[in-house]
Amino acid sequence: MLDSKPIFFDSHMHTPLCKHAEGHPVEYMERGVEKGLAGIIMTCHSPMPDRFSHRVRMSPEQFNEYLAIVQEAADAAPEGFEVRLGMESDFFPGMEKWLAELHSKADFHYILGSVHWHIPEYLDAFWRGDPVAFRRQYFEHLAESAESGLFDSLAHPDLVKNASPDDWEFESMRSVIGAALDRIAKTGVAMELNTSGMNKAYPEMNPGPKMLRMIAERDIPVVIGSDSHTPLRVADQFPKALEQLTKAGFETVSVFKKRRRLDYPIPLVQESLATQGSAF
Repeated sequence: MLDSKPIFFDSHMHTPLCKHAEGHPVEYMERGVEKGLAGIIMTCHSPMPDRFSHRVRMSPEQFNEYLAIVQEAADAAPEGFEVRLGMESDFFPGMEKWLAELHSKADFHYILGSVHWHIPEYLDAFWRGDPVAFRRQYFEHLAESAESGLFDSLAHPDLVKNASPDDWEFESMRSVIGAALDRIAKTGVAMELNTSGMNKAYPEMNPGPKMLRMIAERDIPVVIGSDSHTPLRVADQFPKALEQLTKAGFETVSVFKKRRRLDYPIPLVQESLATQGSAF
């Protein structure tokens, strides 16, 4: 019999400070307890300078408020349940110094890096009417984000398939994706399997099964995140995500603590969620 105590974390969720999420971190914590998790990592969208993408993130002046509400959830958590401080930070060329300084301002457990192709600033800089060229640029930036040394893991790594979902064909991008993954593998940075992709324009997890297999082939570790913008989505579809990891060839799944990666055998995580949590 496997040790079935809670051991796993949901490593991606937000707060109302980003202006497009609902629920206090305490509510996310309570849902995590219901789901049989050992903890959650709050990763709200980082502030950025000069009102960059300001409609979908906290302002720099709200950073201390973010730290406070995450700590409030940690203080309210039952014994044995952890609420860890994280951040989802945008990779955008020229912003590296800002992010490095931001990440030094608190004792983060986890920094999740994102290339958000859909924000106005990214589209203004890189969209030229050619979906294929846009996708190539996105995966170039994904590799650069890993090479920057700023992040522990890369969020929803094929998010760009939602830019033009009707003509997304994975095989036409396989070589581009492979080249990016080769670069990422050399950095030691992890990647995320994001379950919220099931609710997007191209309805599959991010990344999809084919890219996930390529990640496994390169021994790149993977973290699972729900990308919850409401407490009800904490740990959403985690059993399915674990099945997809197994089918792709993974034996372990990862969580971060104090910016260090911890790996757990997938069967142990599956047993823990099945016996400790409410119905998925």
